Amino acid sequence: MKAVIQRVTEASVTVDARLCGRIGRGFAVLLGINRTDTEAEARLLIKKLVALRICDDANGVMNLSLPDSCAAGETPEMLIVSQFTLYADTRRGNRPSYIEAAPPEQARPLYEFFVAELRRAGIRVETGIFQADMKVALVNDGPVTIIIDTDALKAPRHAGGSNGGRTSGDEGGALPCL
Repeated sequence: MKAVIQRVTEASVTVDARLCGRIGRGFAVLLGINRTDTEAEARLLIKKLVALRICDDANGVMNLSLPDSCAAGETPEMLIVSQFTLYADTRRGNRPSYIEAAPPEQARPLYEFFVAELRRAGIRVETGIFQADMKVALVNDGPVTIIIDTDALKAPRHAGGSNGGRTSGDEGGALPCL
């Protein structure tokens, strides 16, 4: 499975100009399902997604998971949109191949399982309509966009730490808007 996770202040999905799902602050997730995926990959991705610390703490540092960032009594929200094109193969020619994407009869039950398991984890989930031509609108907060591939989660980690190859003192910093 592949997921493109965007931290949002709001997100919605419409089909035929009809609102299907809307969230406030939370995650908008584009979910691609591979033809080899099973419920095991769904569980792995859900575990990572719910625990992913990309929400700001009181100091403005991305140090909180979505559930941990919610105020008392607030329910974490995610908009989950099926996105088979995440498995586009563009290595040959100019027309993408989607042979790695699960066919609808395999993907739909896994998509529904994914949504149900997130709800069971205490997330308020909104969705689009599986296989429909959807319009997704969102306001990316940060912007923060993370890509997770369950194949990469299962692979051994590379040596060298988790700082993306940066050396101490190379933290960057915000650039002024022009």
